[in-house]
Amino acid sequence: MTSFSTVEQAAELPIREVARRTGFSRATLRYYESIGLVAPVARDDSSGHRRYDERAVQMLEALACLRTTGMGVEAMRAYLHNMERGHVAAADQRRLFEEHHARVMREIEQLHTRARYLDGKVRLWAAREAGDADGQAGAIEDLGVLTEALR
Repeated sequence: MTSFSTVEQAAELPIREVARRTGFSRATLRYYESIGLVAPVARDDSSGHRRYDERAVQMLEALACLRTTGMGVEAMRAYLHNMERGHVAAADQRRLFEEHHARVMREIEQLHTRARYLDGKVRLWAAREAGDADGQAGAIEDLGVLTEALR
């Protein structure tokens, strides 16, 4: 969590500063507000520009962390709803994160399979380049297995 000076704590932040702090683009911040993921943001009376209070910024920083894990909007919405419910929603929060963790682990396994396939292609072409018939045959065999795993 970022620390603020007394002046910054009292001030509301413009969208450009919130984008910098969260890593979200300005368009994403506006989109999250438009779909109700983020509560309507106060506007400056004179300019109409969005002004985010510290509570909103902290919530957006938490959402940015979740988004970085690949969590989708609906899961983030469930997370926020559970946060509002407090400790009684602990089991629901745990399940939400267990499900997301399992999804991420499946994605990691898919990435490992893709990496093994690419390694097989490297070995195949290196064997062809070197005129190594045995190396080429072994790479083709491995690629056959991996091709099935990629489907």
